Amino acid sequence: MQNNTRGSLIWLRLTRFTHQSNMLSNEFLKQFDLTTAQFDVLMQISTYEPLTQSELAEKVTVTQGGISRMLARLEKDGLIERKQEWKTKTILLTNKGREKLDHAFEAQLAFQSSFFDECLSEEDQRILFSLMSRVQKNSEKRKMP
Repeated sequence: MQNNTRGSLIWLRLTRFTHQSNMLSNEFLKQFDLTTAQFDVLMQISTYEPLTQSELAEKVTVTQGGISRMLARLEKDGLIERKQEWKTKTILLTNKGREKLDHAFEAQLAFQSSFFDECLSEEDQRILFSLMSRVQKNSEKRKMP
C-alpha cells in the first residue's frame, strides 16, 4: 500500500467517487422509477437511436447479459421497442420512454452537477473536464488484452 503511485491513487478516488455517485443517483432516480443504469441506457438510446444491442452495450457500463435483461424489462415496461429489420434488430424509445426520460433528465442533470458545483469553481471544473477528457481519450487508444 505504501508504494501507490499518484496515478493509482487518482484511479482509486475516481472509482470511489463513481461508486458513491451511482449509489446516490440510484436513490435519487427512484422518484422516477429508474436506476442509474436504466437512465444511462435510455439516454444512449435517445442519443443514438436506432441502434443494435451490441452497439448499445459498447456505450454503457452494463454487461452483455445485463443489457439483455435490462432491455427485456424496459420493453415490458413499454419504454423501448425492438424492431426487426431483415437480420438486424434495432432498439428505439417509445413515446412513454421518451416522456420518462424527459421527466427525469433535468433533475438528474442538476443532481449530478451539484457534486461539482458545491465544491469546485468554474475554473476548477473547466480544468478537471479538460484533464479527464485527456485521460479518457488516452484510455480509448488502448487495446484490450
